[in-house]
Parts: sequence; structure tokens; C-alpha cells
Amino acid sequence: MIVRDEPGLWALTFAMRGSVLPKILPRIAVVTGISIALVWFDHSIWPIHLAGAAPFAVFGVALSLFLGFRNNAAYDRWWEARKLWGQLIADCRAYARELDVFVAEVSHRHTMLRLAGGFIHLHRVNLRGISPDGTARIWVDDLLDAPHPPCAALNAIAHSLRDAQKNGALDGFGAKALSERLASMALAQAGCERIATTPLPFVYSLLVHRTSLLYCLLVPLGVMNIAGWMTPVFVAVIAYVFFGLAAVTEELERPFGSTVNSLPLDAMCRVVEIALAPHLGEAAPKRMQPVAHVLS
Repeated sequence: MIVRDEPGLWALTFAMRGSVLPKILPRIAVVTGISIALVWFDHSIWPIHLAGAAPFAVFGVALSLFLGFRNNAAYDRWWEARKLWGQLIADCRAYARELDVFVAEVSHRHTMLRLAGGFIHLHRVNLRGISPDGTARIWVDDLLDAPHPPCAALNAIAHSLRDAQKNGALDGFGAKALSERLASMALAQAGCERIATTPLPFVYSLLVHRTSLLYCLLVPLGVMNIAGWMTPVFVAVIAYVFFGLAAVTEELERPFGSTVNSLPLDAMCRVVEIALAPHLGEAAPKRMQPVAHVLS
């Protein structure tokens, strides 16, 4: 995720970090090149029958509305994912405090705390679709081969609660409170997995890309008689707007990815580690800082 102070006009104009321009530049170059060829053909070889700007204005407004709708849908997914991770962080903090209140045995507490830290890291790598890294292995190393490691971590916490209650280390009220906390964590986990495994309908992407490309290819026919040799400039700007919105939507609809505009799951897991460390009697690690304005 891009994290930086409010940039000035120069930085906003020329910043490339977090921009989708490198991704869409080949498409912009193609449609601009075609528009140059059309203008040259119209002026040098054979006049082209021009359609006029009115139909393209109507088409452009309709396409903009559709792109805006899809972009809003993608941002809603991104923001919901962030709220769910905020809930997970709050639940982990409350879980650690509740363990201090209800579980007197230090060994039981530390076991369940380390399982919670392992869960958050296993949840992170599961959402990103990567193999468990060294950080996850530090917290839990015996759950990595489970069919679903994050659920295995929550199951292990539940088993620890059951054993603590059976041994008299946890009363019924404490078991109920901690079980409800686990249920809240599992609900947030399920919400994140729903977002990760249910992308926006592919037909939306197909329609947006096809209509954007078609519009950018045809728009020179509507502005050549007005803009002349400036037509490629207008086409490049239009292509940047439409292709850029489509590219931004693709990034936002995958909030757990590894792009610079994805959620900083590593940093949020570190926040949980900082919250758990005092309850484990350990020194809290430092917060992760952005590198080149990017927080991973």
C-alpha cells in the first residue's frame, strides 16, 4: 500500500510508484499510433468519412458511468477487506487481554497466544496464496501441513481452551467469552476468504476492456475534423483515463495481492505481534516502515 505525505503538484504529475501507467502504456501507445496513422491517411492519402463527435460523446458518458460503477464495486471490496483485518487486529488484542483475565496458568496462556500469532500469519499467507514463510514458522511450525492451516490454528486454540477448562484452569464464563472471541475471529477470516475467492464477474472485465479499446480506436473518427494533428494527443489522454480506470479496478478487486496498492498484510500482522508481545513477556518488535513509500 502506498503511504506518503500529501505530494505536491510535481510529485503528483510525475510519480510512478503506485501508478498504473507502466502497465497500460503499451495499450496507450498502440491506440495513439493507430490514431496517428488515421490522421496521416486522412490528410495525405484519402479523406475519411468522419462520424462527428456527438455519438462518441454519448458513448463516452455511458462508458464512464460503467467504469465508475465497476471501480466503486472494486473499492468496496478493498475497503471491506481492510475493515475485516481491522476487526481481526482488535479481536487479537482483546483475546490477549481476556487470556490474562481468565487463564491463570502461564504455560496455557503462552500456548494460546502463540497459536493466535500463528493464525494471523497463516491467514495472511493463505489469502496471498503463498507458502508459509519464516515468520509464520516462528509462531507455529506443526500446523503447516494441515489441509487449511489457519483453521487448524483456531482449532488448536479451541482444543487448548477445552483442556484448560477440563483441568480447572479456566471457568465456564471465561470459556464462553474466549469461545465467542474465537467465533468473531473465524467470522472475519471467512469474510476475507470470501473476498479472496470470489472476484468480480469476469463478464464485467471483458466488457470494460472490449468497449474501452473499441472506443479509443474509433474516437479519432469523431475528433479529426476538429482536432486535426492534435487528435493523437486527445486519444492518448482518453486512453489513459479509460485504460487506467480499468487497471485500477483490477488491482483494487484483489486487496490481498502483492501489488503496491494491495493491503499491507505484513504490516498488520506486525501490529498483532506488537500487541501479543507484552502478554508473552517478550520485547515488542518495531512497527514496519514504508520502503520507497510502499508498506507491504
